[in-house]
Amino acid sequence: MNDWPEGFSGGDDRGSRYGRGSAGAQPEGARVMRQVRRGGPAGPPGQRGPGPAAPPYGVPQQPSYVDGGQGPAYDDGQGYDSGYNTGQVYGSPGGPGGPAGPGDGRTRGPRPAPNWRRRIKWTAITLVTLVVVTSVSTYFWADSKLHRDVDLSKVIDRPEGGKGTNYLIVGSDSRDGLSDADKKKLHTGSAEGKRTDSMMILHVGDNGDTLISLPRDSNVEIPTFKGSDSGKMYPASGATKLNAAYAKDGPTLLVRTIEYNTGLRIDHYVEIGFAGFANIVDSVGGVEMTIDKPFKDKWSGADFQAGKQKLDGQQALAFVRTRHAFAASDLQRTKNQQKFLSALAHEVATPTTVLNPFTFYPTMSAGLDSLIVDKDMSLWDLASMFWAMKGVSGGDGTSMNMPISGSVGGNLVWDKAKVKTLVEQLKNDEKVTASGD
Repeated sequence: MNDWPEGFSGGDDRGSRYGRGSAGAQPEGARVMRQVRRGGPAGPPGQRGPGPAAPPYGVPQQPSYVDGGQGPAYDDGQGYDSGYNTGQVYGSPGGPGGPAGPGDGRTRGPRPAPNWRRRIKWTAITLVTLVVVTSVSTYFWADSKLHRDVDLSKVIDRPEGGKGTNYLIVGSDSRDGLSDADKKKLHTGSAEGKRTDSMMILHVGDNGDTLISLPRDSNVEIPTFKGSDSGKMYPASGATKLNAAYAKDGPTLLVRTIEYNTGLRIDHYVEIGFAGFANIVDSVGGVEMTIDKPFKDKWSGADFQAGKQKLDGQQALAFVRTRHAFAASDLQRTKNQQKFLSALAHEVATPTTVLNPFTFYPTMSAGLDSLIVDKDMSLWDLASMFWAMKGVSGGDGTSMNMPISGSVGGNLVWDKAKVKTLVEQLKNDEKVTASGD
């Protein structure tokens, strides 16, 4: 009696049966498990070895069922391997047919060496582009801050121009922007209007730069002039102090008076007030000066000891304004002004200022906000003036006072012969040999 179900026989001949406990010789269609059909003989059980490439698109090839499942894939020794006996997981990384499998066609080789020449080239291009963009942006930003308020075309009867460029640099006692507390702190007083505290001609040429101070008490003649606002003609007013010209009709009459009394054409005009001067000094962290002798002046607020010291904005303003403490009065003051402006130009041009954006931009902003220039002044002209002043301080040029021959009524009289020689040398851009006190 056979206790086994019909269709099943014991023994080792199971090749024609689907599996133990199956009710028929063929598996049910719904139970057929898709298996990977390998293109070649499988390796020994339990061994992972290189296999064929996975079918395209990740879809495993289906087994062939021939004659009711008795196809070659199910014949003994035909290499069918379900993968369950060896623990293989098809499609897993590292296995046959996986992303990192040796036969998948996507094996990564060693990383190529970096192309340093290409990297250096693009780094250089990036840096150059950054410098250009920054420079252009800075130029337009700085240019927009200039106050081009002086129209030199209103000056009449002007002398012929010569070689080189002549700048008239004016320090005014303008109190614009100063509060009452600031006026008290800076000892500026509260006088109405504006006057000139200092006037200098800076000649920039090929044979050396020359800085000439014009004492504000210089005895000059104010000629006929055209009003800067009214446009009317005004008669000459005779001899008076030079700073009276500025007080009477501002920058254009001052330029007209200097040109009339010297015969030297002024190409550009630059003016700075009290507040602007102090702000520039503070923006660079002060200016180092060596004071030869101690002096004190209640009018300017000066109180200095001899020796090397750093002056802040308030102290610097007191230093350049002091005249009552000196026997030479205005002549000594002009020398101090030249000395300080040269030191200031040198301080502004140091690498710690120019290369540090946190110092450079505040300094430039303070300077440009404080300056009043002529309508034809460009940033290039302004830079040329600045570097010339720095050169004079470094010994590459000449600094002097306008030659003086004496005084009349408390006003300083210019030495006409020396002034004529000086002006001719400046016009021809020759090395200056004329001297002043």
